[in-house]
Amino acid sequence: MKTVLITGASSGIGRATALRLAREGHHVVLGARREDRLAALAKEIHDNGGTADVHRLDVTDRADVAVFADAAVEAHGRLDVFVANAGVMPLSRLDSRHVGEWDRMIDVNVRGLLHGIAAVLPHFRRQGGGHFVTIASTGAHEVVPTAAVYCGTKYAARAITEGLRLEAGPGLRVTTVSPGVTESELADTITEPGAQEAMRAYRAVTLPADAIAGAVSYAIGQPEGVDVNEIVVRPTTQR
Repeated sequence: MKTVLITGASSGIGRATALRLAREGHHVVLGARREDRLAALAKEIHDNGGTADVHRLDVTDRADVAVFADAAVEAHGRLDVFVANAGVMPLSRLDSRHVGEWDRMIDVNVRGLLHGIAAVLPHFRRQGGGHFVTIASTGAHEVVPTAAVYCGTKYAARAITEGLRLEAGPGLRVTTVSPGVTESELADTITEPGAQEAMRAYRAVTLPADAIAGAVSYAIGQPEGVDVNEIVVRPTTQR
């Protein structure tokens, strides 16, 4: 059994990952801002024989993320896996100048990831190992109209995670999972009408969130000495 911390656990890929890993016998520590959803998720896990802790978490707050990691270690003795899943995607054209939304994406998708890395590295080093998993996006591999800033944050997330892999000692495993179009609430934050319409068409076919949870499960389930560095998962219709 591994102790697995998951950010953005209240919905979408984070929720699906928590359910799958708990079902597989891991202890999951759930972090997100929506405590009511976390409580409901923890109850579902417990009702199905799994174990879970709940922590209200804002990944844009560096101290908050540090407490999230430290509390898990204090309660369970170690931290085996950190899944940096929290993300936002309010797409818009650059000439719409939705600067506040750009800032939010940078804060959550980039700074939030860095806060996770800063929080867990001391524990991984003390333990002599651990596994860091970043949920990026196929937007880390291509840029499309209305997604310049979002893709920029995901390119950054992929680059930062690859840098972590290169700098890490042999005991630290590092994985980037890049989902294609997946069931989630990300598109609900889009305020620009043109981007909303484009996204409705783009999301006509989506993967179930559990498909991405399965990729995380595969990566963390490999034997010692096997490091799955990058996984891209798309619907068969996405090109």
